[in-house]
Amino acid sequence: MRLISPLLKNVVYPSMSKAGLFHRTSRGGLAVVTYHGIIPPGYDRLDSALDGNLVTAETFRRQLRSLKANYDVVSPEDVLAWREGDRELPHRAVLLTCDDGLLNCLTDMLPVLREEGMRCLFFLTGSSAGHLRTTLWYEDLFVMFLRARAGQFDIAAGETALRVELGSREQRRTAWWDLVKKLSRVRSETRSEFLGIARERFGLATHPDAAAETTVSWRRFGLLTASEVCQLAAAGMTIGAHTVSHPMLSQAPPELAYAEIEESRIRLEAVVQKNIWAFAYPFGNPESVTPQVLEMPRKAAFAAAFLNCDGGLGTDLPAYALPRVHVTAQMGLGEFEAHVSGFFGWLQRRAGRQQGRALVNPGSRQ
Repeated sequence: MRLISPLLKNVVYPSMSKAGLFHRTSRGGLAVVTYHGIIPPGYDRLDSALDGNLVTAETFRRQLRSLKANYDVVSPEDVLAWREGDRELPHRAVLLTCDDGLLNCLTDMLPVLREEGMRCLFFLTGSSAGHLRTTLWYEDLFVMFLRARAGQFDIAAGETALRVELGSREQRRTAWWDLVKKLSRVRSETRSEFLGIARERFGLATHPDAAAETTVSWRRFGLLTASEVCQLAAAGMTIGAHTVSHPMLSQAPPELAYAEIEESRIRLEAVVQKNIWAFAYPFGNPESVTPQVLEMPRKAAFAAAFLNCDGGLGTDLPAYALPRVHVTAQMGLGEFEAHVSGFFGWLQRRAGRQQGRALVNPGSRQ
């Protein structure tokens, strides 16, 4: 499957999309699409692992128009009513979502949504319930790792003491992801202290453009504030919760993981003065959740919770592990529709079954 992936992405998917095969043959159900924001004009991407989840405004617009032309785009409230048994969804329903709550959701993403007459479910962290602009700690950490000099560093904050070794670009990415998991085990206050000490040890400034909230850097990295969340809601968008500080919940102690989930709902409800019924797991891949974590949103009074993998029409839709199509900067329009229509998922499942048969009977293909 890996060998033919470029052929699928660059030839097969675009041809099938242009011929209308995806939407004409798609199964019924609900496909949930998730974004992470828009790359602001003038921002130079630093690294594909850091910026690869953000699309351009033009790509976003083309994808929305493709969905409008070929599928039934529904509102978040339609999905809530469906979840509660009060409404049936159209045959090929698609829900738009967006994670993290970066400032560009308001400055760059909302104008496109309004022009196209579409609504989106925005999952925000509890940090956006405050009045000061903050950033995502794991993105700050990544930028620090990119800019720090090579070497070995011993960093301690509270009871957290770690050794960080920085070398090649790939080694820094690996070290960063390992540290994301380790720092998800501690409270946000300890994490912030650790990042401050690391910044000093690396010899870096507090934050690029820290004094200028109107810069491209803030539109890329800054999170929405409470007043901006209200603007998003007043524009007809729906607000969901994404924990207080965006840790990897599978790594956190259970009591800390649950507090992150429940407190994010409480804080955001205080801002928008509406019921926050939807939750999205941070990172949202299989590594980031456990069976215990998947039970927590139900206990915290959410009506639904969303992962960040799989997705597409025809997939199973467990209420507290709803799959989503994760849109990336490298995803062309043909590949995008292959995911939304469920064709990509069908192909993956078929390949998995064939691989399983080959493992059971390794001589069958010789």
